[in-house]
Amino acid sequence: MSISVKHLTKYYGEQAAVDNISFEAKNGEILGFLGPNGAGKSTTMKIITSFIPATEGDVEVCGLDIKKHSLEVRKKIGYLPEHNPLYLDMYVKEYLNFVGKIYKVKKLKERVAEVIELVGLQKEQHKVIGQLSKGYRQRVGLAQAIIHDPEVLILDEPTSGLDPNQLAEIRELIKKIGKQKTVMLSTHIMQEVEAICDRVIIIKNGKLVANAKASELQSDVNSQVVFVEFDAEISRNRLAKVPNISRVEEVTKTSFLVKSDSSIDLRKTIAAYAQEENLLILTIRKEEKTLEEVFKDYTK
Repeated sequence: MSISVKHLTKYYGEQAAVDNISFEAKNGEILGFLGPNGAGKSTTMKIITSFIPATEGDVEVCGLDIKKHSLEVRKKIGYLPEHNPLYLDMYVKEYLNFVGKIYKVKKLKERVAEVIELVGLQKEQHKVIGQLSKGYRQRVGLAQAIIHDPEVLILDEPTSGLDPNQLAEIRELIKKIGKQKTVMLSTHIMQEVEAICDRVIIIKNGKLVANAKASELQSDVNSQVVFVEFDAEISRNRLAKVPNISRVEEVTKTSFLVKSDSSIDLRKTIAAYAQEENLLILTIRKEEKTLEEVFKDYTK
């Protein structure tokens, strides 16, 4: 495994920012790391990158214990923090050369040119970083994270401040990188997770509450949404009183989105209700929940 986290805990004073979480990420996988503000995402990422120490637990990156081999681990990781720290008085190309020299990158001139093209900074490479828009500063941050061709890439809110066109370009770049490396990605944009992540981890109050493929979370049988259309008008309140139904949204006078937190197949419940009320069901289908709805269910 490229990243192995076991029973990781981090206290700030008496408060547990990260509370006994365990997970793994393998090579060629893009892992979406989600949670509300203050859940412990950035803290976890800082521990994995050896930026701050853990209070308890073990972390390995590419088979190396971060406590025993901190310097070697840092060589294998590319890191873009949430608050992108850049030297604003340096030129883009100058800055990337500077970072490349720190990592002792071979054929540095060629590598800088390659990375600049990869992240779309060709027109901006001779500008001072402080003169760039937030979106282009994010690109510079991503460029410094991959300049040394790391095995693991950890990105904390990498598309913050990008316009829709830039966002699509960076998504494609992350997907391309993710085919050969391990990418751990934190974001609040659920469409981004659906578009590029192979697996999703959700943490809440420092605890891990979900770890699965996005599609598996969206099709969770214990949280159902069913669209149903009857042949006659009925009231929303009438349908809401049916057992195992937790919420009803009216689409038209004859059609509804029905929600349930029960593991019982909601379609059978609705069919039994229709039979009792002498109603004909014209359409009934199970709707897949959006990842945003799943996120709310796990973190509300």
